[in-house]
Amino acid sequence: MEGIEKVCKFLDDAKTYYLATVEDDQPRVRPFGTALVYEGKLYIQTGKVKDVSRQLAANPKAEICAFNGGQWLRVAGELINDDRIGPKEAMLEKHPSLKSMYRADDDNTQVLYFQNATATFSSFTAAPETFQF
Repeated sequence: MEGIEKVCKFLDDAKTYYLATVEDDQPRVRPFGTALVYEGKLYIQTGKVKDVSRQLAANPKAEICAFNGGQWLRVAGELINDDRIGPKEAMLEKHPSLKSMYRADDDNTQVLYFQNATATFSSFTAAPETFQF
């Protein structure tokens, strides 16, 4: 399995991961549950009206962290906005529960992909495994 696919599968299996952003000089962390590989990029989803969207527009550097089955994953990089309909539709198809709040063609749905990312799988029982994308 390619690194980015392994990362997405881990996030899917964990169900919840935590996204960290920065607002001025204050870290901000919140739970997320969306992940998608589209055109070879790892995407997440949020709403443009949320603080997280504004924070990422001001500073795209972000990190996510998830824990599952005694292993944890950290992905650090830049989250880049993609306003195309295609990745929005793909995200909503993968996560149909979002359809009650979002539409691919609304002015709120936002998908972002990781750029210049480093993903590290860690545990107490094995050496770290790192992927870049």
